[in-house]
Amino acid sequence: MLEYDPYLDPNLLPKMPKKWEDADDSYFSAHPEEKEDAEKLKKQIEDAAEKLKNDREANIIFARQDYQLRDGTAIGLEREKSYLYLSADDAFLGAGEAKLKKSISSLQRASEDVEKKVISTIDEERQKSDSGLGFIFGQ
Repeated sequence: MLEYDPYLDPNLLPKMPKKWEDADDSYFSAHPEEKEDAEKLKKQIEDAAEKLKNDREANIIFARQDYQLRDGTAIGLEREKSYLYLSADDAFLGAGEAKLKKSISSLQRASEDVEKKVISTIDEERQKSDSGLGFIFGQ
């Protein structure tokens, strides 16, 4: 399983060195050679954050959505296939599906029957899990 969040990627959003994060004027007075570098990096970080914020493609972050990945055999469907259940709002789903299809050319939407089977299986698993936790905690 892979996860990716562009806001944590130092290639897209550089990090401010620890010594400069909380530095005040007295620090830079004692280290004037670092002040200009710190200001340049701060500006670079602000520009990168603004660019990232406005990049629709980069903001399609699957890890922040409710998703389940199931192997076909585990849910009584085709063993050669895996099924991704993604529960998100419509705005995310449209852009997310397009991004996934761009990355995975063989990806296609499941038939309505398969979709219902996957969703009902995941719902059943969640209900069993919830009732199991209730039993453990005496609810």
